[in-house]
Amino acid sequence: MTFGFIKAEKASFPIARMCRVLAVSQSGFFAWKDRPASERQRQDMVYLAHIRTAFSLSNGTYGSPRMHRELVDDGHGIGRHRTARLMRDNKLVARQKRRFKRTTDSAHAWPVAPNLVAQDFTADAPNRKWGADISYIWTTQGWLYLAVILDLFSRRVVGWAISDRLKHDLAMEALRRAIANRAPSRGLVHHSDRGSQYCSVDYQAVLRKRGILISMSGKGNCYDNAMVETLFKTIKSELIWPVAWQTRQQAENAIARYIDGFYNPVRRHSALGFQSPIAFEREAQKVS
Repeated sequence: MTFGFIKAEKASFPIARMCRVLAVSQSGFFAWKDRPASERQRQDMVYLAHIRTAFSLSNGTYGSPRMHRELVDDGHGIGRHRTARLMRDNKLVARQKRRFKRTTDSAHAWPVAPNLVAQDFTADAPNRKWGADISYIWTTQGWLYLAVILDLFSRRVVGWAISDRLKHDLAMEALRRAIANRAPSRGLVHHSDRGSQYCSVDYQAVLRKRGILISMSGKGNCYDNAMVETLFKTIKSELIWPVAWQTRQQAENAIARYIDGFYNPVRRHSALGFQSPIAFEREAQKVS
């Protein structure tokens, strides 16, 4: 490791000075530098190339557990600790999540539904439980609002919509897309907070017409819709927070690519055995 450090820093500091400070000989360094790489070192370089590619494709969000699963699924016989070491030695550190601030407009006169989910976010098949919520993204042009509907079985985003205004139509558009994409059977549970978008007469009429059961979080209980809030934390930490978004259109395009091009088909979830939502549903369909 000492000789490796000297080699990495030789453009910044004289080799002789570094050898003296680190109490190693120059002749030893040059002998090490000219020594052919071992088989393990050569294999490390191959693994590192794959790690760098996967890390870039994940937008810098994969830590060593997801990275290890990525390599193994691609046919590489690498261990978990070796993956972690290569990432650590090459400063490939996954982005850390930040706290998420949530707001809900519950100051309305519309009726609310009982909490049918009761913080049980498990489901035994797709289209048994959906979670819905709205979050916001800041751009230099102002706020952008994102409404999503998440299938709790696979964490798959089955419907989403985005707008520069927080209106009832935003949630309705996400719902329409979810219904069009999934064509759920009657008895599906739709869970949301008590926001006015979800309590509106029009929104609930669509749910009832489709035979969808309506469930809502308890008043002021942020844990009752934790699954969807986790999705928003993921989107924000992996996509939104690292970038200063100049226009709403720029942010909207990036969110579309993230959800449809990465999150649903590619991103690995530890709760899904490090499979993507689409892969998890595909495997479940084989078993059933």
